[in-house]
Amino acid sequence: MAPRASGTEFIHRSVHQVHTMKATHTPHRARGLKRSVITAWVAAAVLLQSGCKPHDGQAQTSAASSRQEVTYFKYPDNPAFDLVYLADKLGYFENTSTRPKYVGKVSAPQIIPLVGTGEIDFGTRMVPLVISAIASGADIKVVSAGGETLPDAPHMKYFSRKDSGIRSPKDFEGKTVAFNSFGACAEFVTKKYLSQHGVDVSKVNWLVVPDNQSQQALVTRNVDIAIIHPPFSGAAEADPQLHKLWSDWDEDRGLGGMAPYSVNGAFARAHPQAVKDFVSAIAKAGNWVNAHPDEARKLTAERLGIDVNLVERYAYVKDLVVTEPPIQYYIEILEQAGKIPKGKVAVKDVYTNEYNALAVRQSQANATANETGSRS
Repeated sequence: MAPRASGTEFIHRSVHQVHTMKATHTPHRARGLKRSVITAWVAAAVLLQSGCKPHDGQAQTSAASSRQEVTYFKYPDNPAFDLVYLADKLGYFENTSTRPKYVGKVSAPQIIPLVGTGEIDFGTRMVPLVISAIASGADIKVVSAGGETLPDAPHMKYFSRKDSGIRSPKDFEGKTVAFNSFGACAEFVTKKYLSQHGVDVSKVNWLVVPDNQSQQALVTRNVDIAIIHPPFSGAAEADPQLHKLWSDWDEDRGLGGMAPYSVNGAFARAHPQAVKDFVSAIAKAGNWVNAHPDEARKLTAERLGIDVNLVERYAYVKDLVVTEPPIQYYIEILEQAGKIPKGKVAVKDVYTNEYNALAVRQSQANATANETGSRS
């Protein structure tokens, strides 16, 4: 195919054709052809003056519509089973304009402080840490629920050595207890439970040990008791040297086990659609885990490089809709412990479901049902 002529070349050719027609065609036919060529000449002149080539406008419009600006959110890349990693693996971010940007490993105690400062955009940690951060003025908000504690899928388990004789809450006094961090579920749920059973918690030695090291610390007698979260609690329960005491389900029927996802406030205000995409993707992932527990266990084993037979079941709140009782539970604990001033933080200060489309639809359905009921 011959190359397309430029606007200038097109004009010169048209003028040449007009002169040629005068010499080779009848007057009537020449006049008709002359009008057609002049029309084309005018169109080409307009294109030349505008600096465009034919179809340029269409090409630019098509290119603009095909481009979609992607928002990247900063997220830790930790050795854990997490709905963000799962949603990414399952492709739940692919039809959105939002993608994770993993920033490397972040220690558990640092996740909420870094979300508060915006060093990372989202993070998942227990409710009391978020409440304490908000009380301190951090710009952070819970935007989705997380894990759900069930009898067969507890949030954490308690272990002692079989030969230790430790079997009851009262046995904790004078002993060293390994747990993953201060300020979270392992500290507050345990202290509340022990206090309810007459234990003086000031006589307990609390030692921070990562979950993946607690079993070994217990076996080697560096600690007397270990509070361990999944997936590492599975290996501890299978260890013949250890004795399982109880789980957090036995302590509060799961009220303190929700580990929600929180967002940096500035990021949410600047990128509301990205927050919606994020919540939608992890909600799909949570529902997928609930529907496919065995496949989820396999993916956990693959990510962490552990025996799938030692990986316990995970369970997540349906649609990751945040409810208020778990938040109120921790507000009261923190107030009673003197960690935050009474009345400093209200439940509504801590969370929002506005970015969760499933929660919005659920709320609308409930409102419609209530309205219909009131009319009947």
